[in-house]
Amino acid sequence: MQATSSAKAFKLNRSLPLGWLTVAAVILIMFFFLLLPVGVIVFQAFFPGGELSLTYFSLLLENSLYTDSIVNSVNIGIATTILATTISLPLATINARCDYRFKGILGGLLLVPMIMPPFVGAIGMLRFFARHGTVNTLLLDAGLIDTPIEWLSASNMFWAVVILEALHLYPIMYLNLTAALANVDPSMDEAAQTAGAPWYRRFIDITWPLARPGYFAGAIIVFIWAVTDLGSPLLIGYHDTVPVQIFNTVTDAQENPIGYALVFIVVVVTVALFLISKTAISPKKYQMMARGHVTSAVKKVQHRGVLALIYVCFLTTTVVALIPHIGVVLTSLTESWFMTAFPEQYTLSHYKMVFVQDLPSLSIKNSLMLASLATLLDLVLGVLIAFVVTRRLIPFANVLDSIAMIPLALPGIVLAFGYIVTYTDTVLDPLINPIPILVIAYGIRRLPFMVRSAVAGFEQTNVSLEEASYIFGASRFRTILKITMPLITANLIAGALLCFSYAMLDVSDSLILAMKEYAYPLTKTIYVLFLEQESGEFLASALGVIGMFILSVCIIGASLVLGKKIGELFRA
Repeated sequence: MQATSSAKAFKLNRSLPLGWLTVAAVILIMFFFLLLPVGVIVFQAFFPGGELSLTYFSLLLENSLYTDSIVNSVNIGIATTILATTISLPLATINARCDYRFKGILGGLLLVPMIMPPFVGAIGMLRFFARHGTVNTLLLDAGLIDTPIEWLSASNMFWAVVILEALHLYPIMYLNLTAALANVDPSMDEAAQTAGAPWYRRFIDITWPLARPGYFAGAIIVFIWAVTDLGSPLLIGYHDTVPVQIFNTVTDAQENPIGYALVFIVVVVTVALFLISKTAISPKKYQMMARGHVTSAVKKVQHRGVLALIYVCFLTTTVVALIPHIGVVLTSLTESWFMTAFPEQYTLSHYKMVFVQDLPSLSIKNSLMLASLATLLDLVLGVLIAFVVTRRLIPFANVLDSIAMIPLALPGIVLAFGYIVTYTDTVLDPLINPIPILVIAYGIRRLPFMVRSAVAGFEQTNVSLEEASYIFGASRFRTILKITMPLITANLIAGALLCFSYAMLDVSDSLILAMKEYAYPLTKTIYVLFLEQESGEFLASALGVIGMFILSVCIIGASLVLGKKIGELFRA
């Protein structure tokens, strides 16, 4: 008893400095690299010339290009969310309620589309669905059509973007729905079944209300991601969206200040959705007698016909989702590809050129360096924040946790625009040296992943081990370094892999902030090469495949460490 009291007294005496220093550091970082950029945007939008005015908003509403872009972006978000839900809900219901052979393998295959951003997948889609692309060539050869179909005409580009986004984002919806359905107390469904309620009525009245908070957690992420994605519409050629219009105003914000109004609208929409998710959805949780899987609720599927149907659903979804990936891989391996369904000759020369030519090889080195520095930043901050939050070193520790989650509510295009207008003519000016601001942007946006991973690790570590170290005179730093850190290494590795991989293939920050060629990261180089004639598309595809390989290795590694808990990192 006395030893425990001594440990608690030591903890109380030493907790305040570390706790408050961490709070101070987090507040300063969030102020300068979240609140200040957004504040500058809001000020410039409402106070042009220092006086309150709605001039920019009036000009925006008078211009059909911008109003149409707002409508198009919202429609992309809605359509993508609906399509992603349509794809993932049946699959998540099957995996949450059924047990069958190869379940783990099929569930893992559904996550494969996450290994490549839709930005890169646009290259594959263009190759397959161009006027003389694979699909039209196969249809012409089969005699099913007489003239090529304009799959990517101006009227169809909207749906091309939606499909591309949905095929990339449905795994996030699937992870959240699977976790939500698995945590539904099966006894309530069984009671309704006993009372004679049909399956669809049980799903509507019982299962869905219980799983709804988890669904909305994923739906909000999918909606915001689709609305604010810059790369996909940019490469597809569908420029009437808010992100593309913001991208076009970045270099001339002073001459075309409507960008301030557009960014403010994006901020309002995203923040409002997160507030709605916290205030309107969270309080409406239904109480359950139990959580988690109950063996009797998971039915063993043995009927061959049902098994065949399940396999067809999962494999078909995976194959369709991988069409953009296949297109990118084939493009990277071909010498030339025109007027044929598939390449007639294959080569590895484009991969060799990636490592020989200056720009592609430099971009890989830049991305590795930038992602590594950003991950290191996230690791230090994430561990400190998680330690303070889980060990309750300060009052209202949950507030610090909430502050660390703010980057989830702000899309990359908002922060990138804010950094430019805030730090121009300073030491962080991307026109002078983009590297520092790119590291900061990558790190800030991925910090929530590291915090969540570290929090999970600290919560699983018995605090008595740390208290025993304090009793024997070890400092807090030595205790964390020698005892706590080794115990949560797996969680930190998983969080670091996710931070690193998504920083490597960041799109919005890279396209906007990388203004000097010597600092181009991988995704900016892919975009630049894609716009070039001749071999540019092939080199861009080879770079995309390399990025895909890096991201897949990182996600597989994180999945092996976190297991099913990886879905928690993609919750709003």
